[in-house]
Amino acid sequence: MVIPSKILETAVDEIATLPGVGKRSAMRYALHLLNSSDSDFAAFIGALTRLKNDAHYCSRCHCISDTPVCPICSSPKRNQKVVCVVENIQEVMAIENTGQYTGLYHVLGGVISPLDGIGINDLTIRQLIDRIEPEQIEEVILALPTTMEGDTTNIYIDRQLKAFPGIKVTTLARGLAVGDNLEYADEVTLGRSIINRIPFDSL
Repeated sequence: MVIPSKILETAVDEIATLPGVGKRSAMRYALHLLNSSDSDFAAFIGALTRLKNDAHYCSRCHCISDTPVCPICSSPKRNQKVVCVVENIQEVMAIENTGQYTGLYHVLGGVISPLDGIGINDLTIRQLIDRIEPEQIEEVILALPTTMEGDTTNIYIDRQLKAFPGIKVTTLARGLAVGDNLEYADEVTLGRSIINRIPFDSL
């Protein structure tokens, strides 16, 4: 792609670093921003600046939040004894969209993947284990991707949780295809998988 302006080319290159954005889409976005009004451009940049500077991660579940403890963790309407373990924030939103889950979450920030340089200490697994006794957690739902890395992470967490004999460890019913990420599953399938969750040891 021949770009007549170095300034425009730099903007396109930066926008193209976003997931799923190719050079042609990046060019459309860059030209849209270039042609937008000063007030619209300032609002766009301001929103990104606030996202970077002011957004927090919940000190309890590690989901993104505007406050130190997120609205889900602090809601008296949520079941405080059940924690659903997910890979990332997108999966929290996917599960919430089903309207079928009323417990809490724990966001790992990834899955164990030695090939990608992601080890146990790069995730919030220790923080999850540290929640069990103080919060009197009764059930942990392992809702990680049905991939080799996701299954490896599930098995590791399950072994760590065996130190707590009274805890129930479940996983989503396998209505989801192997290799699927939760954020791409349709709401009906995902909702049924949560409702019909099964003991992890039964797999």
